[in-house]
Amino acid sequence: MPLSQTRQTAVAVFFPAILAVAASCSLSAGEPNTLSPEEIADGWILLFDGETLFGWRPGSEADWQVKEGVISVSEGEPGLLLTTSQFGDFVLKVDFRTPPGTNSGVFLRTSPQPGDVTTRCYELNIADAGTNPFPTGSFVKRKCAEPAPDSIDWQTFEVTAGGGHFLVKLGDRLVLDYTDPKPLGRGYIGLQLNQGKVEFRNVKLKPLGMKSLFNGKDLSGWKTYPDMQSTFSVTPEQWLHVTGGPGQLETTGQYADFTLQLEAFVNGAGINSGVFFRSIPGDRMNGYESQIHNGFLDGDRSKPQDGGTGAIFRRQNARKVIANDREWLAKTIHADDKHMAVWVNGCQVTDWRDDRPPDANPRQGLRLEPGTIIIQGHDPTTDFFFRNLRIAELPER
Repeated sequence: MPLSQTRQTAVAVFFPAILAVAASCSLSAGEPNTLSPEEIADGWILLFDGETLFGWRPGSEADWQVKEGVISVSEGEPGLLLTTSQFGDFVLKVDFRTPPGTNSGVFLRTSPQPGDVTTRCYELNIADAGTNPFPTGSFVKRKCAEPAPDSIDWQTFEVTAGGGHFLVKLGDRLVLDYTDPKPLGRGYIGLQLNQGKVEFRNVKLKPLGMKSLFNGKDLSGWKTYPDMQSTFSVTPEQWLHVTGGPGQLETTGQYADFTLQLEAFVNGAGINSGVFFRSIPGDRMNGYESQIHNGFLDGDRSKPQDGGTGAIFRRQNARKVIANDREWLAKTIHADDKHMAVWVNGCQVTDWRDDRPPDANPRQGLRLEPGTIIIQGHDPTTDFFFRNLRIAELPER
């Protein structure tokens, strides 16, 4: 179709398209454990898909389970169910429900085995006000929350963590404003079994501190390779347009541990591109590759073609193909130390750890050194648009 018609279509389908694919991640749109189109566009990701514990790992022997869109636990060794990803600055939302007498919590920037909650994590407590000195909404052994009525119904935490400053809402009410003079920089999110049954749902996170990588006007901050076959240009809509290939567009900046978010439009059927990271500067697409390819086999989205969008190419396939060609998709690429994860339209599709011996060349082994971000022109059929490219580097622990 003509380019102008393509752009009109892209704008028109952006929200409906994301709404449709968001539904395929778990339940129907608007139900628990889903994201709205506006949330996806705003950078939110689901930490719990409503169906599995993909992206989580237990830190103790307990009966963690998923049923009817809820994570629950009631018996076993006290401990945490932990995200496999570490996060720095963020907004976190989580629903929880407990019967009277339960003592649980949501751990922030935690070590796998936190121990001392005053130095190794932030324990956001869930406990009855009448029986615990740190009632629901408090940071245990750090600061008590403003009193709030106990409830056996679903309640919602919203936590904003920026550096050492934390704001905690319980429902619509601000119950805690805390500043740590010696803040922890990054860590895992943990759901706690301590005493009694607890249920969780709607666990979602928005990374903070994102900085733009693309100004929508020109290719400032990027290196082009005129000797390669791809063409990179900026459209009147302030999108990055990639055609032809092979070729690459490479950031002048280098990044090691980070969260990268972007939106992409695949302007064709079954065509291929990718985003490389921790790349060796100046080398030809030599980094870890997060694939963009929306094809799947036998009509089954759990059988991705060529890895599938969100794959860590040649390392781990996407567990399902979430996005569709000729619709805007949102991608989040997260790299912390050996661990890498990718979300497509807010749904996590890969969760991989590079346990190979260290090597400066990521084709040969584990690369932890900072590297560039590369947008790929794969082959002569490549025709992609990108927009809203932004990145946040993770702070040290």
